[in-house]
Amino acid sequence: MGKTATMKLIELMILKDDIDLVLEFLGKRGNFQFQDLPKENIHNTQNPSGEIFQKVLDAKNYLGIGEIDSYSPDSKNPTKEDFDLASKILEEIEDLKSNEMATLEEEKKVKDAYQEALAFANLKVSYSELEHLSFLSMRIGKIDPSVFEELKFACGERAVIVPLGEDKTRILAASSKKGRFALDTELKRFGFVGLEIPSDFKGIPDDVLDSLKKQCSEVEKNVSELKLEKENYKNQHKDEIIRLLGNFSIGKQIHDIKEKLEATQLVYRITGWIPATDSDVVMKDLDELTEGRVAIRGYDPKEVPSVSDGHEKVPVKLKHGKFVSSFERMIFSYGSPVYGTIDPTPFVAFFFTLLFGIMFGDLGQGLVFVIVGILLTKHWIPFFKSWHKFGPIFIAIGCSSSIMGLLTGEFFCNEHILEPVGKFLTGLFVGKENAFAPILHMMPSADTVGNMFMFFLFTIGVGFVINSVGLIINIINNFILKQYGKAIFGKTGICGTVFFWYVIVMVIRIFAFGASIAIYDWIVIGITLLGVFFAEPLERLVEGHKPIFENGLFSALIQGVVELLEVISSYLSNSVSFLRVGAFALAHAVLSYIIFTMSNLIPIFIGKLAVLIIGNAIVIVLEGMIVAIQVIRLQYYEFFSKFFTETGKEFIPFKFIYNEKI
Repeated sequence: MGKTATMKLIELMILKDDIDLVLEFLGKRGNFQFQDLPKENIHNTQNPSGEIFQKVLDAKNYLGIGEIDSYSPDSKNPTKEDFDLASKILEEIEDLKSNEMATLEEEKKVKDAYQEALAFANLKVSYSELEHLSFLSMRIGKIDPSVFEELKFACGERAVIVPLGEDKTRILAASSKKGRFALDTELKRFGFVGLEIPSDFKGIPDDVLDSLKKQCSEVEKNVSELKLEKENYKNQHKDEIIRLLGNFSIGKQIHDIKEKLEATQLVYRITGWIPATDSDVVMKDLDELTEGRVAIRGYDPKEVPSVSDGHEKVPVKLKHGKFVSSFERMIFSYGSPVYGTIDPTPFVAFFFTLLFGIMFGDLGQGLVFVIVGILLTKHWIPFFKSWHKFGPIFIAIGCSSSIMGLLTGEFFCNEHILEPVGKFLTGLFVGKENAFAPILHMMPSADTVGNMFMFFLFTIGVGFVINSVGLIINIINNFILKQYGKAIFGKTGICGTVFFWYVIVMVIRIFAFGASIAIYDWIVIGITLLGVFFAEPLERLVEGHKPIFENGLFSALIQGVVELLEVISSYLSNSVSFLRVGAFALAHAVLSYIIFTMSNLIPIFIGKLAVLIIGNAIVIVLEGMIVAIQVIRLQYYEFFSKFFTETGKEFIPFKFIYNEKI
């Protein structure tokens, strides 16, 4: 059983001229965690790289360059040449912005003038002649075109509303002299703005309209040319801008870290944790990088005073292959193991894969998970880019589901396709004449009650193994941490574990072999429960703490009763909880049967196919999620609870992260 990775604390004394170089090296390596950094910057000085980064980011967004996911391999702390290039690009983009704003304003002004001219193009008599009509009161002005119909409805038969031009931004409203006050009230309510019309105005001459139309065409051409210029500039400088963003992002983070470090006028001091397997290489590379201008000291965790006195926890790093490492987040989402203890990730990977396969058995649906896992691993599903690290999990549960599906004879909810395979496999053991399919019959019936009962016992057996592994891990961890009292006594120590195992063996002996409870059974159970009952005082006795009864004898007796009730109820519930594994396997089989039966009720082939596709999609997505949640629940509450009585501190190394929101 593997332990968490061995760590070392290293102390670096770095000259001021080398600090940027060293921080860049550590950030790119991504295997160094600072020991103690204040949350806020100490000096709070300006961050030139951060300011340029934000400006270049604004320029990138202005040009319409797409989102950047990560750094390029060549990204580094920005140089003077980078600052100069950034200033040049920003100045050119500022000129582009100014030209664009001026051109768009000109376009708006010319188009507004043209629309207004069109509105009055057909007015061939002077406005004064219309205004002096004895029976009419007229208003000419602007409104929001979206309220034109509403205004027209509100005026009803009391007034006539006539649009001037096609866009309805200008209108002529006419009513009787008597109704002019009501008209003015309605116009005001809809945001009408009157226009001053000269009394001798007789419309817009055609040559003026032609001139304005020509101006509109010219300004539209200018806008198009400007857009083309902007697109050309984007294509020409895109790579430079992306490179600058990467460099200045790194520069910003280096500056932020540097502001938090201990420093004198000439020297910076850095302390941090690093995996012991990497320490020699990192020290050698740092020495070469600074040409010997760095002082380096390394310490084992037991040599660090803050660790020895319990004020600091050594960060925990788990080291696995690609498959097992994809389960690490499940561990850390619950809590980090204590440094130096057993790494539970391989057990979690195995148990998760096993339980999922038992509850979700279908060869076809399992192959879908395998395909999804391969696509995620190959980064061929960009929409789920944050799920790529879970690709191996999908492949594993897909293989497990496929094996279970082969045993239950299910292929995309069809129970008949795999019958020849089932008969061939069973025929290898019982002969062709006695061959049968499926190998494991999950559908409940009068003939399969015994098999179903055995299957549920099998799931409880799986639960017994998982619970036992958790208990063994807890005992070993406590011995590693020299907490001998906890390792021996208590419900998850040796006493509780022996009680659990002995009761299981006794039950099997009674029901399977017809044995009766003997006196030695009561002796073993009594001794183990006594260890659980007096767990706390016995732990204090073994570990040399005084007084033995910290809160008095009566309190210890009350606590002992509670411990007895908890050990019996918890082990019972922990075991029974695994019945859900069999229940979900049964539910999956029944749901598959329903889908297959529904498809057979439809006479049209396309209808059959649609039911099968939709039904299988629902099972894969919804039931897959439910089963995954149940497996995680079993891991958390039945497995982790046995040994996660104390949590450690996750190793989170300093590494550069590209984030446009920083």
